[in-house]
Amino acid sequence: MIIYGRNPVREALRGRRKVERVWASTGAGREDWLTGARVERAEAGELERLCGSSEHQGVCAETGPYPYADAGALLDAEDALVLCLDQIQDPHNLGAVCRVAESAGVAGVVLPTRRAAEVTPSACKASAGAVEHLAVARVPNLADWLAEAKEAGAWVYGAAASPEAIPYGRPDYRGRVVLVLGSEGRGLRPRVASSCDALVALPQYGHVGSLNVSTAAAALVYGILQLRGKGVDGGT
Repeated sequence: MIIYGRNPVREALRGRRKVERVWASTGAGREDWLTGARVERAEAGELERLCGSSEHQGVCAETGPYPYADAGALLDAEDALVLCLDQIQDPHNLGAVCRVAESAGVAGVVLPTRRAAEVTPSACKASAGAVEHLAVARVPNLADWLAEAKEAGAWVYGAAASPEAIPYGRPDYRGRVVLVLGSEGRGLRPRVASSCDALVALPQYGHVGSLNVSTAAAALVYGILQLRGKGVDGGT
């Protein structure tokens, strides 16, 4: 896999997977965080050819395959908060959600193996390198995994703009919690929605009917942290 962009490459060098090669332009090659790395010089045209994108910011790197996590292990902690994404097919949306999740200290993100975005170079770029530190797992059937999560003692909440949804601030989010988000257009699939203990919704005061999934994830995750008493300003 060839990832690109300054943040993704920097975090890969600090992360779990092996970085085989790094290419950088003359300017980007002077960055302090590249000190100690074996860097091959390449200018803009060559970098774009290597990574297939003009958004390389002067640097790209060849890495090993993305190391997906064990989905069951994400619920090991008694207060684990896990995000699940249903029918999210845009890698940019996946990357943006992963950036939120890693920043908020979420235990991990679970994706279905079919009809869903994977951790691709564009997802790495959209996550600003957060995927290099975040546990991301893939499961064959999301509804089945949610049932397993409930057996493990987790409460499962699905984000939905529907009449059945309750205000997101109503549940008690202590303990193991799984939050499921769907696509903007289609939302949660019926079987996934029915696997949830409850559907929750953010308040809507404007005229737009739905939020981008990464925006909804940020609002809900930080709302849950605040409801848990961890606060937002002080991180305590």
